[in-house]
Amino acid sequence: MIEMNRRQLMAILAAAGLPAGLRSAEAAEGLSFGPARPFSFDALVEDARQRAAAPYAPDPIRAGETLSRIDYDQHWRIKYREDRTLQLKGGNAPVRFFHLGSYFQEPVGIHVVEDGQSRDVLYDPTVFTIPSDSPAQELPDDIGFAGFRVLEPGREADWIAFLGASYFRTSGEEDQFGMSARAVAVDVAMPTPEEFPRFTDFYLAPSQNGRILVHASLESQRITGALRMDIAKDGPVVMDIEARFFAREAMERVGLAPLVSMFWYSETDRRRREDWRPEVHDSDGLAMWTGGGERIWRPLNNPEQVMTSSFADENPMGFGLLQRDRDFQNYEDDGVFYERRAGVWVEPKGDWGKGAVQLVEIPTDDEIHDNIAAYWVSDTPVERGDAIAIDYRLTWSSQEPYLPAVGHVVATRLGRGGVTGQPRPEGITKVVIDFDGGMIADLDRDIDDVETMVSVSSGTVSLVDNYSVKVGTAWRASFDFEPEGDGPVDMRLYLRRGDTVLTETWLYQFHPAEPERGS
Repeated sequence: MIEMNRRQLMAILAAAGLPAGLRSAEAAEGLSFGPARPFSFDALVEDARQRAAAPYAPDPIRAGETLSRIDYDQHWRIKYREDRTLQLKGGNAPVRFFHLGSYFQEPVGIHVVEDGQSRDVLYDPTVFTIPSDSPAQELPDDIGFAGFRVLEPGREADWIAFLGASYFRTSGEEDQFGMSARAVAVDVAMPTPEEFPRFTDFYLAPSQNGRILVHASLESQRITGALRMDIAKDGPVVMDIEARFFAREAMERVGLAPLVSMFWYSETDRRRREDWRPEVHDSDGLAMWTGGGERIWRPLNNPEQVMTSSFADENPMGFGLLQRDRDFQNYEDDGVFYERRAGVWVEPKGDWGKGAVQLVEIPTDDEIHDNIAAYWVSDTPVERGDAIAIDYRLTWSSQEPYLPAVGHVVATRLGRGGVTGQPRPEGITKVVIDFDGGMIADLDRDIDDVETMVSVSSGTVSLVDNYSVKVGTAWRASFDFEPEGDGPVDMRLYLRRGDTVLTETWLYQFHPAEPERGS
């Protein structure tokens, strides 16, 4: 799959054309449709099952040389015509389509569903305004669409887009695109190349509960699928997803409900700063709510090598990549507004059984690359012919869903160990964690019987302490750490008072031997 950087993708999303006004008709004048055919989600699932039983036969890329010349600059110059906006019945989900280009060379089928019938939306180059010197002028008249976007009725903005492989993203309630989700992830961070299943067809229908109902077919060398996504937007964007997958071949790692984000650096480890801005990230941590009821926060890292962390669980309550830091002054970026980026929470429906939430952290030296992934992996191996059924809800919001009743982590900081004003020991790191909210915020600030429960997988811990922060309602825990070797160290900490757990569990992967970037 040809990759493009995330800044270019978001620029394309933003520049694909703005609506001045929307027609009330179900389909804009000038769109052409194919004949009606029966449609149902059950039939889409059965089609995926049958495709999985047949050999993989990808369609060849048409006009590949011409498409390769439609680079980032050429692509954003191609505008969808506002008078060709597709209006689904009900009037609250105006749809526009993306043009193919260098980064999106495989067309997708777009279909409109009404009363149990689907009709193809036929590609016509006249639905786009294409510059006279654009390579797109040389493309066949039936080349097809790359994806689609849904706009706010009567507004000059879109709020959700499906473009590239099986990726989709939304701007949340603060109108700022950031992280993405995918339909499924195959062999992420494995010795073998990752496989990128792609949506081949979208079936768009009015939603009884939200804005739009999207059905999608999925295809790749080793897996097929059918998804039903009922999407609402009332502040946060909520997507109720039914996913059905079928294995053409055995797969070692199948990531379900996968999320994709970007983390360059934060306040945690200031050695990472290579830019004038204080922090640069779409998400600053992985939150988990285990089947046993434990609340966990794992701050993200930008490691020197690819790291995969597995958090075993059974029937998890949820997990998500979240942006907890919402203060503009901690980013100082008035162009991309990281403090507005929506976090995404995965809420399972039904029992998911035994498995693990996996977190993949990939080194990056810039903000233009998505380098963070999180997903669920079942303990049950996926063999040829297997069927996978999974239902869940995605909530995209700047406000964390199901914020724990206990204190939650609001900052993690690393620095030189020892005691201020005294000679600092070599090779010692001080780790400081701030908790706020919930039980910890309600404590009498003068109590002295809060315990710090800390453990590390290797090395030595000393100077363990906790105390009330004198400004606000936060409670701070700290300890000094001396590593035994140069390998990663797993750390764990929470606060309690007697038998009462006061905070979520803070987990961290400490990398003692990492040099500064560029050294």
